[in-house]
Amino acid sequence: MRKLKITEMGRMNTEEFKASKKMPLVVVLDDVRSMYNVGSVFRTADAFRVEAIYLCGITSQPPHAEIHKTALGAEDTVEWVYFEDTMDAVKDLHEKGYYVFSTEQCEGSTKLQNLGDEIGKHNLKNERHAFAIIMGNEVKGVKQEVVDASDGCLEIPQFGTKHSLNVSTTAGMVIWEFAKHLIIEECSVN
Repeated sequence: MRKLKITEMGRMNTEEFKASKKMPLVVVLDDVRSMYNVGSVFRTADAFRVEAIYLCGITSQPPHAEIHKTALGAEDTVEWVYFEDTMDAVKDLHEKGYYVFSTEQCEGSTKLQNLGDEIGKHNLKNERHAFAIIMGNEVKGVKQEVVDASDGCLEIPQFGTKHSLNVSTTAGMVIWEFAKHLIIEECSVN
């Protein structure tokens, strides 16, 4: 096996990316402290053609060298909006018809491996719906009032001694799970 060269990968340029069809998913960052986590989420959002990122509260915004260090330019391709209050972001998403999930350990949460069933409930009769996922602060998680305003919660089952994962790791896992159900065939570039 031979590793592919960058020139063999057929990647889009920034203009092609901005004009391409996006996965109907918005990622909301609720008071995420680390700019490296913010940059990592941008990079993952670019990889899966996420529609947009909503940066809320204390979450830093581009341009910033620490975001760029992990985003590697994805902060220039993925659309983003800043909200001072995450509740305003949730309200905006609901007004636009998004089904909003908080990614949090909650009573009655949907386990990530069951996401396809949850998407199926909302995409009946081949009607497409848009979704949003909220990722919380590295210490406190998603604020309770934001959880209360969400339409549901997604939870990643964990089996070790820790009860949480890094926010950028969590975002990658959840975005990938959405991609499996929403875009893999549609967005294939090859």
